[in-house]
Amino acid sequence: MANNLVETIQKNLGLPALQKIDPNIQEVKTKSLRAPADNLAQAAIPAVLTALYKLTRTDEGCKAIISGEGNPDWLGTFFEGKEKSAVDKVALYAGVSPNEAESIMEDIADEAVATLKNSIKPKLTPDILRAFMDVQRHHILVDLPPAMQMGDVLNDEGLDDRTNKMEGPVSGFMHRIENLLSKGDESKYP
Repeated sequence: MANNLVETIQKNLGLPALQKIDPNIQEVKTKSLRAPADNLAQAAIPAVLTALYKLTRTDEGCKAIISGEGNPDWLGTFFEGKEKSAVDKVALYAGVSPNEAESIMEDIADEAVATLKNSIKPKLTPDILRAFMDVQRHHILVDLPPAMQMGDVLNDEGLDDRTNKMEGPVSGFMHRIENLLSKGDESKYP
């Protein structure tokens, strides 16, 4: 089972490791020193997974993932028609062309669905998928660069909140409470 969907996808696709966003400066500490490929992975993986998380908040979204065998456009499904805006934000952040950003984002979206289906089968239901993604929320948001303002694209300003980037004993405790309140109980999925 994928305990950390971000790391699993990064490793499966052979992408550079991501760095957690520093909550004080709202950026990775070495962004200017990193290669565009590193910044592309840093932007694309959490952007795509944030859209996937947002999609799984509804039964319809969960069912689209569960029943969408061979969907040729997972990226479009995740972003619900706003993928061009998301691609542009990722490309701008990483300093790459929109075509390059879109290509890697499509690969990430495809890998995310494949990983979900392989990790949670054979009992993949909307409730189990939603619970799994609830647990993944913190793993995703600590890597999401606030400069991209994905909350604007996905109409959820809470995604860009700097408290999502905080870690430590008190923040960890608060994130656990957050998961419990959003029903992110790890015991609900196999």
